[in-house]
Amino acid sequence: MADMLVNLLKLPPLDSVIEALRRDSVVVRRAAPSEITPVRRFVERHFTPAWADEISVGYTNKPVSVYLAIHGGEVIGFSAYECTRRGFFGPTGVAEHERGKGVGHALLLASLHGLAQMGYAYGIIGGVGPADFYARAVGATLIPDSTPGVYADPLSDTAPHDSTRPPR
Repeated sequence: MADMLVNLLKLPPLDSVIEALRRDSVVVRRAAPSEITPVRRFVERHFTPAWADEISVGYTNKPVSVYLAIHGGEVIGFSAYECTRRGFFGPTGVAEHERGKGVGHALLLASLHGLAQMGYAYGIIGGVGPADFYARAVGATLIPDSTPGVYADPLSDTAPHDSTRPPR
């Protein structure tokens, strides 16, 4: 899956999207460190353990770079940024029974606004699935020749390496 580039200087406003969900009793907010366990369980149950590992990095960032969508006291979605690499959005996901209600859009905007607040002018959406969604929602464009990018098999010899370390 390819990566996409987003111009963070042209993001749609976030507040009205958050308020619309709040009227439907869905709260979108930054995660708290005390919520690591229930969020990890949600991500593992609805997505993958690898994504749960990936967002654990977001809990060490200051401020935490994980957003949650909560309905009725339960996590129904999450998004993260600055977890895989600097300037990267993702992973993100919404429980299947909650999709199509604007939750994913709100989580996307919250995280991308988080990247913009850090001073980035552009963000990268890594290894996208729904490219059309990202293009419509935030004007994201495909980055040529970006597959597999940083998402190559992490234990293979062809995985991207830390350029600060000498090659093996």
